[in-house]
Amino acid sequence: MRCLRPSRSLAVIPAAIIAGLALPAAASQINSGPTSGPYQGSFCPVLSAQLKVAQFDFRCMPSAGTRENIERVLVDPRQLGYGQLDAFVQESRQLKAETALTIVRQDDVRECVFAVTRNKNITNYGELAANAARLRFILPPAASGSAGTFQFLRSIDAEGVGRAKSVTHAESTEAAIREALSADDTVSLFVQFADPASERFALVGKLGGHVVPVIDRTILRQEAGGKKIYFAQETPVENAQWIKSARKVVTVCTPLVIFTGHPDRVPAAQAKKDHEDLIRTVSALNSTALLPEESLMQRLLKRTKELSAGSTEKILEVTEQAREKAKPYTEKALETAKEAGEQAKQAAGRAAEAAKPYVDKSKEAAQKAYDDALRIAKELMDKSKTDTDAGPKKN
Repeated sequence: MRCLRPSRSLAVIPAAIIAGLALPAAASQINSGPTSGPYQGSFCPVLSAQLKVAQFDFRCMPSAGTRENIERVLVDPRQLGYGQLDAFVQESRQLKAETALTIVRQDDVRECVFAVTRNKNITNYGELAANAARLRFILPPAASGSAGTFQFLRSIDAEGVGRAKSVTHAESTEAAIREALSADDTVSLFVQFADPASERFALVGKLGGHVVPVIDRTILRQEAGGKKIYFAQETPVENAQWIKSARKVVTVCTPLVIFTGHPDRVPAAQAKKDHEDLIRTVSALNSTALLPEESLMQRLLKRTKELSAGSTEKILEVTEQAREKAKPYTEKALETAKEAGEQAKQAAGRAAEAAKPYVDKSKEAAQKAYDDALRIAKELMDKSKTDTDAGPKKN
């Protein structure tokens, strides 16, 4: 199979990546996500089956996440890829590849954003954003959709999580949660379907942490191509037990999208026509037909609900109040740090001034020693010359 040469607008993609991806690339490929994840296990097989009915033979190919799926489609625009909408927007912007990609579907299936910490003073996004500069963020792997979400949030919230200075990545989401819940100044953020039975939520409770909803006005205002990137949803994070009801939080969720390469990037006339037919076919599929029947995923989607404008506004007011309340403390801390720095600078100046006389005396002593050495050397040379001119003594 011949892979397409990337356009000049895609020159930012490292050649090593293109070379590595070009080898296994195949047009009849749906790039999903990790082998154990819901994209590969739940969504992709159903899409593959639906395409087979329409005479398209596509196989599911696991990947590290949205970023790798984009890279593969940029190498061969005839492939399909799954992704989180926010991560898709973030990565395509970074690669300057917006015009090279086409979103084929954007249904009501959404993944939600959760932060976790054991710090009892951080219970909402306002408090998290206000303290971002002094917190340590431990995230899932750099190629994951969760990492893409965090980078997108940083890009739109310069005065909030955009001020985060310490950001590292763990080898897995579970490892990131464990590390983040090992201290009071650490936080993790991950994206997943709202499954209260998830081992991740159980791990948070076991390690003494709690879920922090990620939602504020700036996040909800984000759009791409005239479509909202985030929606406010009430999602369960803990199953009901006989002594207590299920715990729910209101956080933002981002749609699951299916994308492919723009038809203009397919040069051969027949191949381009087939690709356009593929896009029309996937776009026309019934959304319910793309979910496994009676699946856990369907049950989970039914348990989440989008909030009304009034309910959302109440949540946003709480977040904004928390951010404003924390602002004086963060500004005072910054002012204190600035004053401490200025005092240190002044103290260093005074120390240098106090040491100046001693430095000057040292310089004078060194100069005198140098001059004396030159004088003595000169005298010895003159004496040696005089003795040579006098010649050897006669007996």
